[in-house]
Amino acid sequence: MEFGVFDHLDHGNIPLEAYYESRLRIVEMYDRGGFYGYHVAEHHATPLGMAPSPSVFLAAVAQRTKTLRFGPMVYALPLYHPLRLAEEICMLDQMSGGRLELGFGRGASPLEIDIFGPNPKDAQNIYQESLEIILMALKDHHVNYQGKFYSLNDVPVALTPKQLPHPPMWYGIHAVESAARAGTNDLNVISLDTAVDTGPMVAAYKDARREAGHQGPFEPKIGIGRFVVVGETDEEALAVARRAYRVWHKSFNYLFNHRGAAGPKHQRPSEFDAMAALGRAVAGSPETVINVLRKEMMVSDANYLVGQFVFGDMSSLEAESSVGMFIDSVLPLLDA
Repeated sequence: MEFGVFDHLDHGNIPLEAYYESRLRIVEMYDRGGFYGYHVAEHHATPLGMAPSPSVFLAAVAQRTKTLRFGPMVYALPLYHPLRLAEEICMLDQMSGGRLELGFGRGASPLEIDIFGPNPKDAQNIYQESLEIILMALKDHHVNYQGKFYSLNDVPVALTPKQLPHPPMWYGIHAVESAARAGTNDLNVISLDTAVDTGPMVAAYKDARREAGHQGPFEPKIGIGRFVVVGETDEEALAVARRAYRVWHKSFNYLFNHRGAAGPKHQRPSEFDAMAALGRAVAGSPETVINVLRKEMMVSDANYLVGQFVFGDMSSLEAESSVGMFIDSVLPLLDA
């Protein structure tokens, strides 16, 4: 089992400059604590995401860490010119000594896509064209492409990634069908769904990967994401988690409420206890957290635990205490 982090970088209640510095200090803890990867969300026009340009924040992460791998989960491709993004990817991978991990998607929120001009109904097709161009740029260092949304004629790509032909790729799965597509394409995956729902996705992923003939010395990562808060006692951890989760949930729905629109496609319960009842969150003593997460990993058949450790209005002290206890008292026993 390996361990990672998913981070919305949602805004709490401290000034933004101090917020970024606090988050970077916690990222340094992940690095020292032996985590594999740090995965950053991309959101716009909402306090849910204070890293609307993931590459900018990840450039700072690259300079503050030594072994931690990192990347977007995901770059919302309809919001980028693919050639420009391919160049950024090369820069980040080289500047980090080859530690970049790539998540690509069409964008979770049609409201955010609409703000920047693309028709949300075109998002999937734009995503497909963009991904083809990005991979062509990274692998071939030269782009000729004619599509509905992009036309590139004889464009040289002067930069190359450190990891060849390109950094490892990731995809978020929410259904058996998307899991099977990811398996066919040999992508690493993360599910935020319940362990019971994730289990069939993992089976479909493995079947599709095997049928596609993917073999090698390294198994892909199959992750499940969970809110995690650790305290000296269950009561202490739950008090922090319940309060902070309400703030996070308000940010999660902020833009939809602002626009008077229906909520997110993958809505979350409004209270932490409801998330915990689904197995999608845990707050407690190290022993409680170990027992819950061990069961979640077993039922889902995942091999990569992705914690959302800092969220809502958690203070720097609360966040660093929880993460430190996870590193010292949970991670070694889960990994045993």
